[in-house]
Amino acid sequence: MNINVIKKNQQASGQFNGGEILENKPIGFPREGGQLKPYSNLFYWAHAWSEKGSTIGLHPHQGFEILSFVLQGSIEHFDTKLNRWLSLKKGAAQIIRAGNGISHSEKLNEGAHMFQIWFDPNLDKTLQQEASYDDYSIDKFPIEQVDGLKKTTYKGAGSPLFMDAPEVEIYNYEFQVGKHQIELDESKIYSAYLISGNMNINEEVLENDDFFILENSSTVQLEILKETILFVVATPKELDYKTYAKRMMQ
Repeated sequence: MNINVIKKNQQASGQFNGGEILENKPIGFPREGGQLKPYSNLFYWAHAWSEKGSTIGLHPHQGFEILSFVLQGSIEHFDTKLNRWLSLKKGAAQIIRAGNGISHSEKLNEGAHMFQIWFDPNLDKTLQQEASYDDYSIDKFPIEQVDGLKKTTYKGAGSPLFMDAPEVEIYNYEFQVGKHQIELDESKIYSAYLISGNMNINEEVLENDDFFILENSSTVQLEILKETILFVVATPKELDYKTYAKRMMQ
């Protein structure tokens, strides 16, 4: 089993509107620093929040699949496909398949926290496709509860969320205190963000906003020291296309 832990202070950071919106980024853009660069079909991951509320103005995207997850409070979304504002509450998810071009604006309401995660679905194909948008409230996703664990499947078996990026799975785990074993697929890379709580993995204690990458194992043992929320994205080790990030590194 290989585990790479990226503590909050090793991640990139950002802000909008004079600090009205703040971000820490396990995977930032190249100019932003931080320890991690894009890998697999995972290109970017930001945790954004706003104490008083603020809006990021209209800006364009192409090619990528951009997913947002509301962790606390509510956010609002506008894009040039729908041409209207939509509200998303805690637990909701949205996907922008940016295709051959779309512009959008987003507002974090007071006290909102969200993830924005970008995936590379093979830009050679998606840049030729029409852009599209979908959102889903929390009640649209499968939720399982067993043995001190609550698991929400955002992308995976039973989820309505469709992505062009291949072999992606996305889960939100809520753990009670104790020891838990999670089954893994050895053909995937697991990327995990500790939203809140305190846990021990491989004899290392993780806290709020820590991030880790795990691969080459069929299971992982977690010792939960305090009620913990862990957001996990699984992506393939091998892709049959060259990602934008790999091209830029050549």
